[in-house]
Amino acid sequence: MTTLMTVLGIVVFVVGLLFSIAWHELGHLSTAKLFGIRVPQYMVGFGPTLFSRRKGDTEYGIKAIPLGGYIRMIGMFPPGADGKIAARSTSPWRGMIEDARSAAFEELQPGDESRLFYTRKPWKRVIVMFAGPFMNLVLAVVIFLGVMMSFGINTQTTQVSTVSDCVVKATDKTDKCSPGAKDSPAKAAGLQPRDKIVAFNGHKVDDWSTLQKDIRRTTGPATLTVERDGTRKTLHANLISNQVQKYDGKGTPLKGEYVTAGFLGFTPATGVVPQSFGQSVDRMGDMVQSGVESLIALPSKIPDLWNAAFDGGERKADSPMGVVGAARVGGEVFNLDIPPSQQIATMLFLVAGFNLSLFLFNMLPLLPLDGGHIAGALWESVRRAFAKVFRRPDPGPFDVAKLMPVAYVVAGIFICFTLLVLIADVVNPVRLT
Repeated sequence: MTTLMTVLGIVVFVVGLLFSIAWHELGHLSTAKLFGIRVPQYMVGFGPTLFSRRKGDTEYGIKAIPLGGYIRMIGMFPPGADGKIAARSTSPWRGMIEDARSAAFEELQPGDESRLFYTRKPWKRVIVMFAGPFMNLVLAVVIFLGVMMSFGINTQTTQVSTVSDCVVKATDKTDKCSPGAKDSPAKAAGLQPRDKIVAFNGHKVDDWSTLQKDIRRTTGPATLTVERDGTRKTLHANLISNQVQKYDGKGTPLKGEYVTAGFLGFTPATGVVPQSFGQSVDRMGDMVQSGVESLIALPSKIPDLWNAAFDGGERKADSPMGVVGAARVGGEVFNLDIPPSQQIATMLFLVAGFNLSLFLFNMLPLLPLDGGHIAGALWESVRRAFAKVFRRPDPGPFDVAKLMPVAYVVAGIFICFTLLVLIADVVNPVRLT
């Protein structure tokens, strides 16, 4: 049964992956056709074609390796300065440029002169290239918000898990009571595990974040309204000042940092709680910020990845994962000892996270990524605006093909990084707990 559920999880993730890729390319395809650019191919996957069908002037198909996808647009790069497309030099760098230029015109047909990508205004080219990543962002937002507002997420609640027996400082890093230690205010007030705190000092509280803030800014007498066995009780506590863990604005504990604040003395229980629209948007914003920070930190992860792949080092929980690693995690999701609804929610979160990563990664202003083409179109707009203001001749389209040597270097780095992640995913994978 475990093997069956693992295979099912992998299959579900792969289907989500293929849909995400198809959805991304649909953004490019629809906007390209909207602006009259001819698109000979729309393909999901790479390698040998498994299935294809031609509709109009576009061939739609699925290829054997589900690691990406593409659409082929006519005239991605302008002709050279002499108006020619064929290679005119034995220089390897010039060869790269002209090979790319030639590929952009290899399916040119009579009448295509008015349907070339590079002939469109820069703002239209920006829309075409941005539409793909934007589709991934839309899908990520819809899934994240839908899951958080319907299924909910695992979070700390106002229900009591355990009650501290005595007053212990956070810096003591122990729950054991020293001889003569005073009872915690929670214990003295009669607070019990499984009590749900619904009000603090007469003010209704619905979430742990609010309750924690209320407790920390209070010292002295306070009233707690709790639900216990279906009835409400009012407890009277005398909060004291104590050294407690410090948190940032997002509720994340700051390692090794403490603050003096009001202390009650209990541990909140965790549970799956649906979020409001506002809470979901806030968490989505945190995820985007975390994604950007993780993308910036990718180079710093390489030593740990290398150690995990070749030296048996620890594979950290925040280590980058590739498609193979994510598929493996997808297989583990359906074996987690959690309700089926939460298995589905976790799988959806995995697919949404993949889409968010696709958006952020593709927005890097580097060829051959979509962001590289966007940067080229924006630079062309700047050049043309500058020429217009100073009444200089129109410089014409920016020749993105000249950046192809850089694109090959970038692609080579990406390929090496992908192989490193793949090896780490196989020999030392990230595992769910």
